[in-house]
Amino acid sequence: METLLEELQGTLSAADAAWLRLLQMQYDNRNLLAYLADKNAPLHPLGTLTAADWAELMVLIDETDNPKDARLQPYMLTFLQAVNDEKTRENIHSQEDFLATLYYDFGSKSENKFVADWFNYCLDINNILAALICRKHGLDVKQAIVGNNAVAKAIRKNNTRDFGLTGIFDGLDALMLLAEEPNLLERERKIDQLKWNWLEEHTFFHYFSVERVLAFWLKCEILHRWDNLTAENGQQIFRQLLDELKKDVKL
Repeated sequence: METLLEELQGTLSAADAAWLRLLQMQYDNRNLLAYLADKNAPLHPLGTLTAADWAELMVLIDETDNPKDARLQPYMLTFLQAVNDEKTRENIHSQEDFLATLYYDFGSKSENKFVADWFNYCLDINNILAALICRKHGLDVKQAIVGNNAVAKAIRKNNTRDFGLTGIFDGLDALMLLAEEPNLLERERKIDQLKWNWLEEHTFFHYFSVERVLAFWLKCEILHRWDNLTAENGQQIFRQLLDELKKDVKL
């Protein structure tokens, strides 16, 4: 993934590379939480910011009321100001969920429709599955919901079987069946298959565009999650992916 990232960064225009950085910021979120817990914690290599960056930004936030730095995304600043304030910090149930909410809200407002739709789709899947699992085990559904889009708001307000999502989220029935899958590994595979299918559908009419590149990056992330596959299976999947790309080029 690091090698692929270097290749993409050296190929994409500055404008297109910005969309890729937005997707990468999920790793910055992990690194930020890790850095706050331990300044010497190892950081994920796919993050856009280094430990030195975080150290400089923390000083900037401490010394400036309205810090301005290209490395400091608006949602990150909101998060850090909230956790640094004693009054607001008390109302944060989970720093991880709070940061995720801000990140998803930020990503879903992207000017690139493909990127914005991807953020909303992933958020919706996570929230619906979390809500179904919480209801099954008698847990507080509202505490598990992240973000503030239409699906998140509907789940928080509606206690019916479908959380009022019929007509709002396509593929709801499939997700409800998926939530009943007893094998956690198989459930994760099926979730990733849904995401893969979504990427296929939403780049069908994008032939030579940044959306194709971003979808390729996201597919590689999915494959990377399953790097414990046997070498034979992994090579087979990779060959299939390459064959699909070759077909696209011929178009």
